[in-house]
Amino acid sequence: MTFSPMRLRIETERLILTPEEPSDAEWLAELLNARGTSTFTTADALDRIAVMAKTIQTTGIGALVLRKWPDGEALGYTAIVVGRASLDEPELAFELLPRAHGHGYATEAARALLDAAFDTGRRRIWATVRSWNEPSLRVLEKLGFRRDHCTMDADGEVVWLVCDR
Repeated sequence: MTFSPMRLRIETERLILTPEEPSDAEWLAELLNARGTSTFTTADALDRIAVMAKTIQTTGIGALVLRKWPDGEALGYTAIVVGRASLDEPELAFELLPRAHGHGYATEAARALLDAAFDTGRRRIWATVRSWNEPSLRVLEKLGFRRDHCTMDADGEVVWLVCDR
């Protein structure tokens, strides 16, 4: 099946979502380091930004930065990506800088991006979340995702959630 490309500029009440740019490398490295699993440099972040630009170009889906309206402060990203799913039924992902947690930005941005993903012609979107990540599970439930199944990998249990249009 052929899908339309995803909109690459989305505005919500408090946010503007746009593709990553090289100027985003510093905060993206900060976000990746906040995970506490590895050390990421600005150069690593620049590499990820280049890969995502190519991904958007070739697949029509990808990551968008959450930029606070009106000052443009980057808060994190939300994405429609293949992830653990497929190009026909991709995965919604989001990750915010710690200082942006607890303000409803993830829900607001993910809702807008989910609508944009459905506007491409897709009928089903997945999300996978570690079972311990209650805040992300709450966001997904607010968006209408329902739990489908769980799997295990080397890092533990993964909850698979699905949202149908």
